[in-house]
Amino acid sequence: MALSSHRHPQGDIAWQLMSTALVWLMIPGVGLFYAGLTRRKNALQLLLMSLIGIAVVSIEWICMGYSLVFGPSHGGYIGDLQSFGGFTNLLDQDMSNLPILVHAWYQGTFACITVVIAMGALAERGRLLPSMIFMLCWTIIVYNPIAHWTWNENGWLAVLGSLDFAGGSPVHINAGTAALAISFFLGKRRGHGTLQLAYRPHSPVLVFLGTVFLWIGWFGFNGGSAFGANMRAAQACIVTNLSASVGGITWMFLDWRLEKKISAVGFCSGAIAGLVCITPGSGYVSTPSAFAIGFIGAVAANFGTKVKDLLHLDESLDIFASHGIAGICGNILTALFAEQGVTNLDGLNSDAEGGWINHNYILLGYQLADTVTVLAYSFVLTYTLLFLINLIPGCKFRASEEDEIIGMDLAELGEPESDLYDILHAEVPTITQNQASSQVGIHSTQASEKAQESA
Repeated sequence: MALSSHRHPQGDIAWQLMSTALVWLMIPGVGLFYAGLTRRKNALQLLLMSLIGIAVVSIEWICMGYSLVFGPSHGGYIGDLQSFGGFTNLLDQDMSNLPILVHAWYQGTFACITVVIAMGALAERGRLLPSMIFMLCWTIIVYNPIAHWTWNENGWLAVLGSLDFAGGSPVHINAGTAALAISFFLGKRRGHGTLQLAYRPHSPVLVFLGTVFLWIGWFGFNGGSAFGANMRAAQACIVTNLSASVGGITWMFLDWRLEKKISAVGFCSGAIAGLVCITPGSGYVSTPSAFAIGFIGAVAANFGTKVKDLLHLDESLDIFASHGIAGICGNILTALFAEQGVTNLDGLNSDAEGGWINHNYILLGYQLADTVTVLAYSFVLTYTLLFLINLIPGCKFRASEEDEIIGMDLAELGEPESDLYDILHAEVPTITQNQASSQVGIHSTQASEKAQESA
């Protein structure tokens, strides 16, 4: 197939490829963030899951995902399969300033990170094999349609007039809601809600490193969604950084009011909430608006962590609060703060109407319709997929009690993240000498002695 002879601005291509790499780095960043929040004996599984997510979804995206999201629309719901089997027929196609091939792979990283965010709900009790099947099916059935509604110019939400610059609904509300459904389906971790176990983050350092990866990567996530090296991309990066900064400080002081201590994990959680909340409006809002968006996003997510208690739910990593609730706030605040002048910064959107600031009050109705539809669709389809996959022999999502006791790293991977401390001291009156020795496979004499002591 002959390659396109169209001359594209090389700066736009370079910016888009760099943004793709930045979004890719966010995915192991999510793994680091999640691993730090769990107990040590479950950390490596979550790290590995982030890379498995990239692998599974990358294959799906190249084979069919891009075509389903951005192909010719069928009723505004889903695209076709004209690109089924690979990207080869994209080599001679162009956007206004980019090769379609560059756009296709940039969008693929969004699909990857959405799945990985949702899969954090499996922490400390979910199995890898059925999770891999779920990743594939969920991307096809849940992510692809929602992304099509939002970002395909003929998708029904795009036609309606809903605004979502970089993934408030397809990524964050979708992933947060899926995490909620997964938590409902799996049930509580062993001993949850009792004093028997301590579920404190084992490594705030990993949480910090994950936040660094995510914060830097978000410049590609939001800035890259301008699809060009232009002033709109620069503005998106500025408001992204500002919202994260305000969110981190806000959450930190919300926690300080309770314990009179400054929490590193709290600051990082607030920064993530600020990043999520600014995402749908990052290409539409001015710099002053980012102060309010970061603050509101952090407050809403902080208090949103109590939702799991109201629902009597073990949502172990507060994914619904940080991504779902902050994403909902971002959708609504976009309707309030979107400005025509910011949208016009790329020189391509002279007919943009803005939001309430520009007296376009109906936009709030569009944003609410977007939000409610994605919440309902994601929850129902996610729970249905979990139920069906769980019926397949050998594909039970929930790990056994014995596997929970020794930790998912040893049970699923056979590779402890570091040492035996958590296995032998955290909760093992029910683990026997033989179980400890056979699962660990090293230092059997010492393991038996420590198991006896802990028993």
